Amino acid sequence: MFPSISVTRTTQPKAKPAADAKLGFGQIFTDHMFSMDYVEGEGWINPRIEPYAPISLDPSAMIFHYGQAIFEGLKAYKTADGSINLFRPQLNFERVNISNARMVIPPVDEAFCLHALKELLKIEQDWIPTSEGSSLYIRPFIFATDPFLGVRPAHTYRFMIILSPSGAYYPQGLNPVNIYVEEEYVRAVKGGTGFAKTPGNYASSLIAQAKAYKAGYVQVLWLDGVHRRFIEEVGSMNVFFVIDGKLVTPALNGSILPGITRRTVLELAKNLGLETEE
Repeated sequence: MFPSISVTRTTQPKAKPAADAKLGFGQIFTDHMFSMDYVEGEGWINPRIEPYAPISLDPSAMIFHYGQAIFEGLKAYKTADGSINLFRPQLNFERVNISNARMVIPPVDEAFCLHALKELLKIEQDWIPTSEGSSLYIRPFIFATDPFLGVRPAHTYRFMIILSPSGAYYPQGLNPVNIYVEEEYVRAVKGGTGFAKTPGNYASSLIAQAKAYKAGYVQVLWLDGVHRRFIEEVGSMNVFFVIDGKLVTPALNGSILPGITRRTVLELAKNLGLETEE
């Protein structure tokens, strides 16, 4: 049995986007969000679905100063018969705990988090867009909340899930794009946080992304952090090549995010009898 989730429904529902609206990405948010708190000695407590609203944090909250946080990203789709589909969501919450361990954040109950997400989606199902290429983007995240300026793992945290009806993240779709090979900056090194989905990895990548955009490129191709010659990732995703009829992708060596799509592609390829190499 899962802990009971309290539900407080909004008294001021927002207007939903029109069916043909250009949604963009991550700009519109639904009426409700899920939250729960961690207190050392008590564990994860007070799971709740409540109206989407700003949250209050002390200026000394440790997240602002030391970046102890993780996040995930997945999508919900509505099919022609009205059912709601998720793509291997259990793997996202499995990865939450992989990231948590690296960032010294207490583990969550993966099954309960998936249950909480499904309960939130039941309430917000009318927000799931149905136009081609659109989806309801799901953002789970955890951050340290201690009002403390010392450098140590926090004793309190908050876990949240927010939802955003969105169009395609990459407006170019499946069309070929120009990719900038970054030779100065690196995304991560072995022994660092490259395999974790933590905000600092993305903040440090912004300078290379800005360089690429300024030069007329759409994405950054990241090289390894030691030799600057071995391919690791493209932008915020894993990368594959077909070489001599073989499906090739960089191995997970601690500096590369273990992508769920990557894992799925490799599993499907092997099931189809295709030769793969990491």
